Amino acid sequence: MTVAEQDQVVDECFHCKKCGDVSCPYTPGQDHEWQLDFPGLMLRATAIKKRKDPKKKLVDQVLGRTDLLGKVATFAAPMANFTTQTPGSLPRKVIEKTLGIASMRVLPPYSRQRFSTWFKKRAKPILNNPQAKVAIFPTCVIEYQNAAIGHDLVKVYEHNNVSCSLPAGVRCCGAPWLHSGDVDQFRQQASKNVGALADAIRSGLDIVVPQPTCSFVLKKDYPLYLKGTSYEADAKLVGLHTYDSSEYLWKLHKAPDRSIKTEFPGFVPATVSYHVSCHLQAQRSGLKSRDLIKLTGSKITLVNRCSGIDGTWGYRAANYDIAKKIAKPLGEALKAAASEVITGDCNLANGAIQEETGITAVHPLQVMARAYGLSEER
Repeated sequence: MTVAEQDQVVDECFHCKKCGDVSCPYTPGQDHEWQLDFPGLMLRATAIKKRKDPKKKLVDQVLGRTDLLGKVATFAAPMANFTTQTPGSLPRKVIEKTLGIASMRVLPPYSRQRFSTWFKKRAKPILNNPQAKVAIFPTCVIEYQNAAIGHDLVKVYEHNNVSCSLPAGVRCCGAPWLHSGDVDQFRQQASKNVGALADAIRSGLDIVVPQPTCSFVLKKDYPLYLKGTSYEADAKLVGLHTYDSSEYLWKLHKAPDRSIKTEFPGFVPATVSYHVSCHLQAQRSGLKSRDLIKLTGSKITLVNRCSGIDGTWGYRAANYDIAKKIAKPLGEALKAAASEVITGDCNLANGAIQEETGITAVHPLQVMARAYGLSEER
């Protein structure tokens, strides 16, 4: 391959991590000198390209600074949403030309109230002798854009006698920096988070994350990229005590001395299509969201097709056409299933589902909340 051909492979890799789980007959077994970590190879190649060309791309800066963007956009949510919520509009074309974000991509709207603000102001129930205590890592998606997922996560957990708190001082997990090859910025972001999360763990809390990309970063990438630094011990501790939000509930359900409630007096859809997230599969923790929804009695159809989003890759104008081709089979499979409800753990992938089908997909814990009869936050 020429250098240009190699660069094309690197640029078109969207870091779904799934190739790390494929057993290829031409790949030697573990501990062999030729054993290949292909996801790691692609991240390394992206980082090398970044170091050879250190010029700061504006699209990387915008997508990487999610906290700054989120704080500004939630403060002026009506104006921000008016500007961004019509694909192909003049404002979106200007954004594409200046910032590099695809003008036709459906973008998640910003919440008028941040999730952490709601969490602090809400009427907190008194839980007598909670069976577990968790710290929620809300992710920038829940904190600034889809706070409703966070609302329902808290309600479902507290309905099952699990005490919830928010760790102080956390910020975006840093995935946008890592996926763009800026390892130094990623390490800075990671080092700021692991201390706060490790303190929460040492106080007796587990960490739960409602977004698969971010839970993968906390579980897998923090211990890897902070190895050999003063944050290594904290990163290992965080990796061992971090759970996807459905994974943690299922862990309680299967524990001999704990349980979750299995009475569902609310809305239980007859049929549900469950989109299997790439970054959740890469965690190798199983399909716990599907297992939870099965408890309600719904008939579930698995749809294991990539959304073409994968972090921030699919939001970039340069990748949009390829991303649409990748997502097309996903849309076709969901339309063929014709289920009453579409659900998926990844809020970013759910945006692609809406773009392909015109249907709003919800988080699995939102399905559980409605089945429990817990009302939506207004």
